[in-house]
Amino acid sequence: MKTLIIFATKRGATREIAERIAARIEGAAIHDLKKDGSPPVDSYDCVIIGSSLYAGAIRKEAKAFMAKSANTLQGKKVGLFLCGMEASGAQGFFDANFPKEILQMAKTTGFLGGIFDPQKASAFERLVIKIVTKKSVYVNTIDDAKIEQFATAMNA
Repeated sequence: MKTLIIFATKRGATREIAERIAARIEGAAIHDLKKDGSPPVDSYDCVIIGSSLYAGAIRKEAKAFMAKSANTLQGKKVGLFLCGMEASGAQGFFDANFPKEILQMAKTTGFLGGIFDPQKASAFERLVIKIVTKKSVYVNTIDDAKIEQFATAMNA
């Protein structure tokens, strides 16, 4: 089964998660929506879509891809993941950001953690993260156990 992992990232944590998923799915390819534009998904049996989450919203590149590709995704095995610092209310984030028809076709979803690096963040982003998560230093919450569960579900 050919698998394509499509992601949209701001600072690179979502790419790291996509790479960790790809390492657990034989022959999986990854595609950065921001750098590479919309991918040709027709030749893939399985499509995994991931995005970073900022202030409760996914990246515009991921939204645009899903709006454009909803029909193309029909009949494919689909997985969805989010990358962020605050996992509480994860189902609400999925419901608010993914089209209902894509959520319904998803074999699995996962909130897989994130990275906050104050050196890569703007002053505003540092302030928001400090208010929301009470963190102001480097934090890596990427959860390899959840990534493993996600990949196992997609491999099934």
